Amino acid sequence: MDYKIRKVTIQDYDAIFELWNSTEQSRRALNPIDDSREGIDRYLKRNPNTCFAAEKDEKIVGVILTGHDGRRAIVHHMCVHPDFRRKGIAGRLVSTAEDALQKEGIQKIFGLVFKDNDTANEFWERQGYSLRTNLNYRNKSLNTEIPVGD
Repeated sequence: MDYKIRKVTIQDYDAIFELWNSTEQSRRALNPIDDSREGIDRYLKRNPNTCFAAEKDEKIVGVILTGHDGRRAIVHHMCVHPDFRRKGIAGRLVSTAEDALQKEGIQKIFGLVFKDNDTANEFWERQGYSLRTNLNYRNKSLNTEIPVGD
């Protein structure tokens, strides 16, 4: 399959938002503040070299948003359009993001995956991401428009 990987820019927002909405798992991970155009613009300004899109015929078919705090990185969003899965795109997005993070001095990456998303959990396991069972993930919303979650 012929596709290219390139850095994400804010001009990609509409295409990426459409991609995220192409799957239930990605759609349920979105929130109206952080994943708005303004939220993603802020994110990309902080992480200009670690977010990538897979493009086929000038259409975005996959995306990974990764960022870091100088110590650890996190995969915030990773999605490949259902019509383009099982073609190596996700793995290539991950390795591209990992390389970019390493160039920025990052040595450890984590990601959050819904427990019931078996496909994604199996994918991340194949990529070498181990399941941590000794931690609890906690969050607190500072904005009433952002759901707390289950």
